[in-house]
Amino acid sequence: MVQRVMITAGASGIGLAIAKAFAISGAKVSICDVDERALGEVQQLHPQIFAMHADVSDEKAVDQWFDKTAEKLEGVDTLVNNAGAKGPTGYVEDIALDDWRQCISVCLDSHFLCVRRAAHLMKDQRSGSIINISSTAGLHGYGLRTPYAAAKWAVIGLTKSLAIELGPFDVRANVICPGSVEGPRMQRVIQAEADGRGLPIDVVAKEYTQSQSIKRFVSPEEIADMCLFLASPAAKMVTGQAIAVDGHTETFHVSN
Repeated sequence: MVQRVMITAGASGIGLAIAKAFAISGAKVSICDVDERALGEVQQLHPQIFAMHADVSDEKAVDQWFDKTAEKLEGVDTLVNNAGAKGPTGYVEDIALDDWRQCISVCLDSHFLCVRRAAHLMKDQRSGSIINISSTAGLHGYGLRTPYAAAKWAVIGLTKSLAIELGPFDVRANVICPGSVEGPRMQRVIQAEADGRGLPIDVVAKEYTQSQSIKRFVSPEEIADMCLFLASPAAKMVTGQAIAVDGHTETFHVSN
């Protein structure tokens, strides 16, 4: 049976690596993203992937994406909630409420909106895998990034609760907690922190990897590999788990 996979924020970075990995495995893949340029590149370079513009923090946009995907893929077996935002960088007393809410909306509300649609479909077919992307910040906390950390902790709670609700229907729900993933997004995070702390960017970058047993950044493809496993029959009894792909965080990066 050909697997049918939906991936949020799938036009670049981790999301694109996941989409490509599933497509190479033979799956039918549907992605959405807010980046029109990146979506255009996916449609040009990977025409087998259905790509659609959608802001997954918006309920109507999520419904439209699921409705269109149902036509293209004729169902869904795996949902990967990858959408997220770095949120503001700063001490909690300096964070504006609007910035807090925007980060929560993208990092948490989007997961809720998508799993609400997927849960109904998967329960009806009595099978499925939901994979939510959190972060090691959702395991340890994250100074100067409180909105992001709060949302990522909540994603783990959401997923463990989903595992309880959906288990009787043979639907699994798991969380992947990436460490520091190489790429432009991580560079922007490091730059913002370096600016806020008044430190050179290379000093802050080194702090991230020095706190790990394997002292390098994670590749997007390594996150994709874990998604493939969790969506496969090899993981048919794996549910409710928060799995770090981070080279083992010994001491979480602390900003001060």
